[in-house]
Amino acid sequence: MSDTTEQNDVQNEADKNEVQISILGQYIKDLSFENPTPAQTIQKLATEKPTMNINVSLNAQQLGDEVFEVDLKITATAVSNEETAFVAELLYSGLFGIKNLPEEQLQPFLMIEAPRQTFPFARRILSDVTRDGGFPPLMLEPIDFAGLYQQQLAAARQKAANKDKKDDVTVN
Repeated sequence: MSDTTEQNDVQNEADKNEVQISILGQYIKDLSFENPTPAQTIQKLATEKPTMNINVSLNAQQLGDEVFEVDLKITATAVSNEETAFVAELLYSGLFGIKNLPEEQLQPFLMIEAPRQTFPFARRILSDVTRDGGFPPLMLEPIDFAGLYQQQLAAARQKAANKDKKDDVTVN
């Protein structure tokens, strides 16, 4: 009988320390679609392919003891003959419950895995809004959030190294 009790205590302790991650919610924080000259643009786009500029940015913040909000901002600008065809901007957020995740794994989770979970929903929203704006649906390719995170880390290290070099310079 005591073996069973000890096993249950060990199992309960293991359950308390187990990493737990859940998506508490996803939502649009801001959505904007601008179509400055719809009639002319739609006619032009029948014969010309626009240049697309896509910008992606991430932001994460802690809202509670075990609650984090991750913002995925995507801005898509279509330009044809130096005229803006449309600008679509979406700020899509996910609310994540995170328990027992080691500190060194928190930032990579928030900057890689969390946006990877919300991206398909943001992608669909942008596709729908561009289609509803009179254009072909904008079908974004999957984003390598791990690669973006590594680039950000490298840029931060480079910036810190450059700052250290400036601090080491002496003037006579």
